[in-house]
Amino acid sequence: MRRNLVTTDETCRHPFRRTLPPHVKTELYDIPAEALWRLTTEDVRGFASVYVAATAAILVFIF
Repeated sequence: MRRNLVTTDETCRHPFRRTLPPHVKTELYDIPAEALWRLTTEDVRGFASVYVAATAAILVFIF
């Protein structure tokens, strides 16, 4: 039996996905692309804390 990799019928789903409960299969919210690339203060704070922690760990191993 030969099967196509791309299905043209949207009702054809993956067997594992069919077994999932409905609350897991809910669709994701529409997020505009601009919001994904926005830099927040939480991102800067996280980067700074990881940078300081990594620098401290490297200095501890050197000394």
